[in-house]
Amino acid sequence: MRKSQISGLAVMLVALASLAFGFPALAQPGYPDRPIRILVGFPPGVAPDITSRLLADKFNETWAKSVVVENVTGAGGNLAVERTAKSAPDGYTLAMGGNASLVINPNLMDKLGYDPVKDFSYITQIFIVPNILVVTPDVPAKTIQELVALAKAKPDYFVAGHAGVGTSQHLGGELLMAMTGVKIQQVPYRGSTAVLPDLMGGRLNIFFGNIAIVLPLVREGKLRAFGVTSRQRSPQIPELPTMEELGFPGFEATAWFGLMAPAGTPRPLIDKLHAETVKVLAQPEVRARLEGMGLQLVGNTPGQLTDIVKNELPMWGKIIKDAGIKMPQ
Repeated sequence: MRKSQISGLAVMLVALASLAFGFPALAQPGYPDRPIRILVGFPPGVAPDITSRLLADKFNETWAKSVVVENVTGAGGNLAVERTAKSAPDGYTLAMGGNASLVINPNLMDKLGYDPVKDFSYITQIFIVPNILVVTPDVPAKTIQELVALAKAKPDYFVAGHAGVGTSQHLGGELLMAMTGVKIQQVPYRGSTAVLPDLMGGRLNIFFGNIAIVLPLVREGKLRAFGVTSRQRSPQIPELPTMEELGFPGFEATAWFGLMAPAGTPRPLIDKLHAETVKVLAQPEVRARLEGMGLQLVGNTPGQLTDIVKNELPMWGKIIKDAGIKMPQ
């Protein structure tokens, strides 16, 4: 058999193997040629849902193919992420996944139906939602140093509310305690807005609050702000320093969401989805709407988002383990 015949036979065998084992085509020049789904683990009207629908509309304009958002609620976003992990890696099932599902819950729950490192091809981090460390006006501390000194002098003084075990508000408090050695009593509530009545009523006196919720109260002088929990200052309140700038190296306690696909999705499709997503996030009308909600837009590379997941998993694992945090049964 001549060399050319052998080469032709090899190509044929590879093609047959691809069909037999269901490997996606490597190039997929016609992608997308049918509807794309973006799974969101939260109900309509919240930030990940609104952002996903904006992306879906813009993708549809560009590709002239239907892009639909499916709200798969439950388990704090885990169900949508798990369904994505078990979908075909063909670029037609994506998810708007958050750090709760990807780097926090894996450290809180014994059994998950997915592995955040092995089961996904990450596309880009879409947005970050920072919190602001605030206290009520009756707290005498005016600087972060005075706040820490007060907490050390009076270990039972500070009582914080948070939006639930494992949320960024909860972990922000745990991170502050870990970095300073102070004690803060943390009380779980059913969401951030549920904390406000007790905070404003004086039953709580400190809060790592979602920026969209607490910023109006800071502006009105009803709460005193110390720092923002993202690594960069927020465009919503650029005069407020980050916690890192206040003397806490590496302090970051935010909610973030990113676009992701099942592991094994061909790299050309990931690159195409990444390029289009970044283009959408750069559009002035998109930026204006999302930043108006208090979101910090990102649009980093697939590799950068992958590294964030790999780095934050052990970081939060240590904090959760050292603090003895357990998910309520």
